[in-house]
Amino acid sequence: MKLVVAKSAGFCFGVKRAINKAFEVALREKNVFTLGPIIHNPQVIDALAAKGIGVANDIAELKRAGAKKVIIRTHGISLEDRNMLEEEGFELMDLTCPYVQKAQRYAKLLKDEGYQVVILGDIEHPEVIGLKSYAGKDAWVVKGSEGLSKEIKNRAGLVVQTTQPVEELKKLVSRLIEQTKQLKVYNTICSSTALKLKETEEVATGVDVMLVVGGRNSANTTQLARLCENLSVATHHIETASELEENWFKRAARVGLTAGASTPDWIIDEVIKVLKGYGRT
Repeated sequence: MKLVVAKSAGFCFGVKRAINKAFEVALREKNVFTLGPIIHNPQVIDALAAKGIGVANDIAELKRAGAKKVIIRTHGISLEDRNMLEEEGFELMDLTCPYVQKAQRYAKLLKDEGYQVVILGDIEHPEVIGLKSYAGKDAWVVKGSEGLSKEIKNRAGLVVQTTQPVEELKKLVSRLIEQTKQLKVYNTICSSTALKLKETEEVATGVDVMLVVGGRNSANTTQLARLCENLSVATHHIETASELEENWFKRAARVGLTAGASTPDWIIDEVIKVLKGYGRT
């Protein structure tokens, strides 16, 4: 059995930067919390907790826990939450992904220029919640081109959740052109996301079984798994090596592996080690 690993599997730049800085601050400071999980990977959250970095779900919880420093997660937070944190006097460590920060700036710019902002993304995802707060009260969140409303104005501006596939952006632009007189588009899809999707597709089309490693609550990891399933290859989305089952690979000559942007190397390495232990790699 031959194992083929996507080159871009694992941490992207923004996540790697944030996690390294979080572990660094854990070595020298106490009473440090993140507002929401710093990334969508339970194993990394547990590892940070073991070093003293707690997770609070809201500002009230931060106050009850006696937090002194608050880490802003890679997905970013809403403008309202940021203002409230500053008013409460918390020391902030902003680890928002640079790509997310750029999307926030564009959302605000479009609002300030008088455009109604349309956001392509998952309305319940923390990144999109944050984007919407910069985009103004009449912002509209769309998941896929089917979610458009007749309430879209003649002057619309579009930004994108950084982990969305470019195909969805193309479809939405086509629909918006039919409904608006003036459309301004900022393609805020992360280049790392696009690369992961491209490489994953290349690997998946040449293997018998595909492993997708990463948190089940991770949008980009789930997207990778969905891509592989749509390519009609046997796909298994796992968080850790403990979920592997040897019988998945009994008839497989080639096995592919990819991992989401919030999946650390040590989890990927453990998966590869178990596969080698089966004696067929």
